[in-house]
Amino acid sequence: MHAFEIIGLLIAAAAAGAINAVAGGGTLVTFPVLLLLGVSPVVANATNTVALVVGTAGSIFGYRRHAAMVKHWLSRFLPVSVLGGLMGGILLTRTSDEMFGKLVPFLILFATLLFLAQGAFRRGAGLDGRGGVRQQSVAVAILFQFAVALYGGYFGAGIGILMLASLGFIGLSNIYEMNALKTILGALINLVAALWFITAGLVDWPRALIMSAGALGGYFLGAHFSQRISQRAVRVIITGVGFAIAGVTFYQQFCR
Repeated sequence: MHAFEIIGLLIAAAAAGAINAVAGGGTLVTFPVLLLLGVSPVVANATNTVALVVGTAGSIFGYRRHAAMVKHWLSRFLPVSVLGGLMGGILLTRTSDEMFGKLVPFLILFATLLFLAQGAFRRGAGLDGRGGVRQQSVAVAILFQFAVALYGGYFGAGIGILMLASLGFIGLSNIYEMNALKTILGALINLVAALWFITAGLVDWPRALIMSAGALGGYFLGAHFSQRISQRAVRVIITGVGFAIAGVTFYQQFCR
């Protein structure tokens, strides 16, 4: 690889790591870069997943203070996240991504709108973030998490937005704790998918290792500095990222 390509991959992966730490959607930074470098779509997706899952360690470390507060939720969401991530990875290697790719813009846009409306929903449903979470809401969220994990193992762009919307609707309100839970679950989804991609021999290892180094720094910086600004500001960033991702994917799927 030329020095220009190495620098480009490092910068793209660092930006993706920072975006994923705050809101999710970093795949839409790194995936197109790999395609521009001539990597086939399936290999690019697999390589991107492996690179970003390694970098997730930096984000988990950055949210370590809040991780302890969401342990009781992990036991509910972890099994479906692992199962869905594995099934999504298997689907990528056995089916075309054309049909599912057309759904991506709608999923991300819908999740962003849900994230915007979650405050009004909680007030109307009597969910104030201090308890009273309805079991029906949790059951729906677990099923939704399986769908998110399935999609995450298959492609993964925007799973952070989808998970944050779901967590907000079951009554969680602390954006830092929500980000911590989203980060851990997202790492597990990507991990099981990455292991499948490695087994299937789909990873471009030289590029994956370079991107892992960039993503690790980006994840840590994103997780660290996102906790130094107000929760309202983080929500604005998340919403902006969500609409931006939706716009990019709509353009990619329907305007080219």
